[in-house]
Amino acid sequence: MNVPATGGPALTEIHVVAIGKIKDRFVADGIREYAKRLRPYTKLEIIEIPEEHIPDRAGEIEIERIKKKEGDLLIRNLRDTDLAILLDPRGIPLSSEEFAEKLKEWEISGITRIVFFIGGPLGLPDAIRNRADCVLSLSKMTFTHPMARLILLEQIYRAFRINRGEPYHK
Repeated sequence: MNVPATGGPALTEIHVVAIGKIKDRFVADGIREYAKRLRPYTKLEIIEIPEEHIPDRAGEIEIERIKKKEGDLLIRNLRDTDLAILLDPRGIPLSSEEFAEKLKEWEISGITRIVFFIGGPLGLPDAIRNRADCVLSLSKMTFTHPMARLILLEQIYRAFRINRGEPYHK
């Protein structure tokens, strides 16, 4: 378990489970940078699930089949004891300070593994939505899924810094 330099409890693991690979180098570089910055605070694992091909004229049945297949692959990364957080634009919007407070509450409550889910272009199936302990929105704005991954990692890092009273620009 990683123990922060300032003491206190630390989450054992944070997993980010996302559909699709990061193709843009600048986004991949940013994700690597925040993964490195998070090492003193938590064990981070990023799991990429291959994106299914979406036919140009996919009907509702085909779209639901693709979402189910991606969802089945995503949910394999979830244990019964995990805190499951779904990222969705319709979720709860939190400020950085509010997110830091939530993270602190989860730490204090003994949560040892948090799994953040980021869906693909079609979204996530109901199986994951129904299992989610929290549905969180990063913003009212729309981001590409790779950018959402980068923003999530930056916010997790910021939350740890806030909770430890460490300086971080506002």
